[in-house]
Amino acid sequence: DQPVDSRLLAVLVCPVTKGPLEYDNKNNELVSRQLGKAFPIRAGVPIMLVDEARDLDVGRGPSDE
Repeated sequence: DQPVDSRLLAVLVCPVTKGPLEYDNKNNELVSRQLGKAFPIRAGVPIMLVDEARDLDVGRGPSDE
């Protein structure tokens, strides 16, 4: 997978809540904690579609996987 441009990450927000996104390097996705979803990054391009996002596991942190 290609890395995402840090300048792009600085301006992206959740398409639903307009809140901040966190980059999850391990899973190569952008996480919206407010929405409870993670948006995939494919070939260096964030896929900011709710239909493509996965639900976050409630009550589990990234280190619990």
